[in-house]
Amino acid sequence: MKRPPKKPATDRSFVIALSRGLDVLRAFRPSDGLLGNQEIAARTNLPKPTISRLTYTLTKLGYLTPVPRFEKYQLAPAAMALGYSALANMGIRHLSDPYRDQLMRETGGAVAIGARDRLSMIYFGQSRSELTVGVLLDVGSKVPIATTAMGRAYLWALPEDERTELLREIREHVGPQNWPKVRDGIERAGECVAKYGFAMSAGEWHNDIHAVGVALKLNDGTGPYAFNCGAPAFKFSEVLLKNDIGPRLVAMVRNIEVAMTGTIGRGIQGKEPGLKKAKTNGGKTTRVAEGIR
Repeated sequence: MKRPPKKPATDRSFVIALSRGLDVLRAFRPSDGLLGNQEIAARTNLPKPTISRLTYTLTKLGYLTPVPRFEKYQLAPAAMALGYSALANMGIRHLSDPYRDQLMRETGGAVAIGARDRLSMIYFGQSRSELTVGVLLDVGSKVPIATTAMGRAYLWALPEDERTELLREIREHVGPQNWPKVRDGIERAGECVAKYGFAMSAGEWHNDIHAVGVALKLNDGTGPYAFNCGAPAFKFSEVLLKNDIGPRLVAMVRNIEVAMTGTIGRGIQGKEPGLKKAKTNGGKTTRVAEGIR
């Protein structure tokens, strides 16, 4: 069994200063304009004196641009270049464009592809039109893994040990009071993936957003990635998600997989690796990661 990753505090190869510098850059969100040291400190949970040294250094390196009038910073072109370079090297983003566009036209929903960013999924490709009202996410937007269709599809595509570790992190993040509800939603998603090949989230992230998600696992060591198709709840009912939108998304991902690897359906349909049946409770079977209850 794969050992869990070492914690930074005990990993002698882990460079804490570098980690903190990257946390400062990560503090900037797509909707942000300018951030000051105090705002960055609040988002990173780092002391303000530490933040002051980090922003000074990142400014000297060209990753932040100071705005003296407001005593704040904005991301500089050098920082943005990192993101664009990453996008340019993601062949799956470009290859999936026509497939996503077609599904968007057929369903009227917004269709996106994302990858994990800690406890979130970050969009790096999206197909959306003026008809997809109510779905305002774009490239760079983040959605939680635990409560979204994209995140749940990704979660159940992971090897069992990695999924168990991620579930522990999610449980710690949401807290013991919220964990049972979050866990139940994740378990329902696992059952849906095992039975239909896609995960669902119907009002569990935002009560007016319904979506389905499907994971894509490649043989090149990257990913898993996950796709979703979502729309306002009045447009995508749960019945429509299960009987139409979900199967369409599964078929789209299969077609992308054929284009990428020449094989059909690996990791998309049927039981995912590590998806285990738990003991029945009152005749109801659930699938859980062992030890995360």
